[in-house]
Amino acid sequence: MTKADHRVVIVGGGFGGLYAAQSLKRAPVEVTLIDKRNFHLFQPLLYQVATGALSPANIAAPLRAVLKRQHNCRVLMAEVTGLDFEGKNVLIGNERIPFDSLILAAGSRNYYFGQSEWERHAPGLKSVEEATDIRSRILGAFERAELCGAPDLRQQFLTFVVVGGGPTGVEMSGAISELAHHTLRRNFRSLDPATARILLVEGQNRILPPFPEKLSQRAQSALNKMGVEVWTSSKLLDIQPDHVRIEHNNVEVRVATSTVIWAAGVRPSLLGKSLAEACGAVLDKSGRVVVQKDLSVSGHDNIFVIGDLAAATHPDGTSLPGLAPVAMQQGKYVANLIRRRIEGRAPAEPFRYWDKGNMATIGRNAAVVDLYWLCFSGRLAWFTWLFIHIMYLVQFQNRLLVLMQWFWNYVTRNRAARLITGKLPE
Repeated sequence: MTKADHRVVIVGGGFGGLYAAQSLKRAPVEVTLIDKRNFHLFQPLLYQVATGALSPANIAAPLRAVLKRQHNCRVLMAEVTGLDFEGKNVLIGNERIPFDSLILAAGSRNYYFGQSEWERHAPGLKSVEEATDIRSRILGAFERAELCGAPDLRQQFLTFVVVGGGPTGVEMSGAISELAHHTLRRNFRSLDPATARILLVEGQNRILPPFPEKLSQRAQSALNKMGVEVWTSSKLLDIQPDHVRIEHNNVEVRVATSTVIWAAGVRPSLLGKSLAEACGAVLDKSGRVVVQKDLSVSGHDNIFVIGDLAAATHPDGTSLPGLAPVAMQQGKYVANLIRRRIEGRAPAEPFRYWDKGNMATIGRNAAVVDLYWLCFSGRLAWFTWLFIHIMYLVQFQNRLLVLMQWFWNYVTRNRAARLITGKLPE
């Protein structure tokens, strides 16, 4: 096939989609990358936007700027409205984008376990808008407490509940603690921000369940030292504008709070459902698309699903986690597979994820790292976390800006992006 013959359409400009597009730079194909946003977002650092440590521009890069030197790739800012497999077209409104190979990398969304009404009271961390909303809610709570004379109502404003004890919940809890105990110190006249109560709620018997138990214990110990209450084996029962109800130690507890942050569950994009309806793809119980060993959809060897949307497995049958490194490796793999087919080379080996380990930061000089062959925590783990995340940022400019901002935050304990934008919830 010639370059003009083979058209690759990629839906989603996250880690999987972007890495697939970049890996096709020198392939004899025409690439079209479609995303409803015009930027690539580094989601692992959204919690720092939500707590004022970074601004959104620090962790996002315009897709057109990232791909401007890749002449075989065009970027379309649009939302996919349908899929036509007989005609091999991706539908965006009235427009049809033809494809020969299709890569779906549409990511995931927040999931509230069937309680969709909780979303308006407990935003998650999947988008820039949600991060800035959370930032406004957190900072606004301190502002409301400053205005409030009633002790009970003031304590309600100064109580922050984070639901979910995975890496996002742990990082979010630690960041709020640092904000309350250090950044906002001496910023108010009638209240002490350090009196804030931060509660991390986890349904399992320990936080950071994917990590070795000893690292989970170290993480909980570090959070406790920072003033964070950790409730494990606890079930969230209800979320209301002024309180939550939690089953803790087999007792229902009512916690008065105006700020709840969701870090407990995600579901794949609804594009998976559209795919199943259009071509009969099989979905697992969470709505992810079950893929073959080469990440293609059964019966459609030119349609690939990667990242959080894919129900892919290790060789032993266990599910791959919804992590950025998984999506990155899948994007590169599918790009290489398409290139091999076009060039008439032997088929690629089945996809195999190279799991380099897990890490989570807790706060200043506190993190946990699990490399499988080595586990460590503390300052060294924290610097390891910083280095890895700096290197994963797409643009050099972002790396430099974030590095400078982190250095300034470390020296001064200041968080410069403490802006309250938008309307606060009633």
